[in-house]
Amino acid sequence: MEKQIYYHDTDAGGVVYYGTYLRYLEEARTEFLVAHGLSLELFRTQKFLYAVRKCNLVYKSPARYGDTISCSAKLKKITAAQLIFDQVIIDKESEKILVEAEVHLVSLNKDFKPTPIPEDLKNTLLAHCH
Repeated sequence: MEKQIYYHDTDAGGVVYYGTYLRYLEEARTEFLVAHGLSLELFRTQKFLYAVRKCNLVYKSPARYGDTISCSAKLKKITAAQLIFDQVIIDKESEKILVEAEVHLVSLNKDFKPTPIPEDLKNTLLAHCH
């Protein structure tokens, strides 16, 4: 997923505010799921939600106003109730790594209690796990 950095993404110094990267990572994970035929609507119909349980980020270099970044999401591992993604944000022009992240999502039922990932969704995801 590519993203242009706008003024509203930055702080007073013209660099992307650190918390903004979480939004970019979320968008890249959503794009990953959609690209593999999985949508939030499908999760809702199966009474399955997901939420970030754990997020480890390493900030290596800042993005600045006017930059174009590329955000990727690779499904690293699936457990009974978790999806674990490796994610990278790079500067498109220089190909410099800006952020590396490992993000754990947990499967939740309608009462927001951890629950196993439905088997059909798990099988679809397993086909795209690296």
